[in-house]
Amino acid sequence: MFTSFLARGVVLAELLAPLTGLAQSATPLPPTAAPTTPAAPAAPPSSSSAPSAATQAAVDQRIRTLQSQLGVTEAQMPLWDAFAQAMRDNAAATDALFTQRASAVATMNATDNMHSYAQIARAYADNTERLATAFDSLYASLSDTQKQAADTLFRQQATAAAQPRGRPSR
Repeated sequence: MFTSFLARGVVLAELLAPLTGLAQSATPLPPTAAPTTPAAPAAPPSSSSAPSAATQAAVDQRIRTLQSQLGVTEAQMPLWDAFAQAMRDNAAATDALFTQRASAVATMNATDNMHSYAQIARAYADNTERLATAFDSLYASLSDTQKQAADTLFRQQATAAAQPRGRPSR
């Protein structure tokens, strides 16, 4: 279950982070269900951390799908590669944070829990900013047709992410 939650969180928040609403929809478990960490938040994991195999596969699939959907040309590849690398780095950093948080869940007190949650929220914001910056350059290089495709795709994903989730039946 944790792996599927992690993969969903990584895919939604890290791969589509330019969509703020989408990034927010993939936040980690609320503090009441969160793991425990030491009182002092650990330093953010380095982006060189290797993500789990499931996360890596999800990132690679998302990169291929977006590249195809946007029709990235050979001339745009250097900018695309920078964007794709930001996606990979964000996924690795987030994966490391979720792993760290999950490993401490059994001993985390409420204060530790809130600090861990805040650390993840800061990481989402920082990662989103890095991804948006990489996307700015790529977007500027897109043709009008590609921009229209990107605009439509991102609107559809943001709209889908903003839809209320089904509530469990009683």
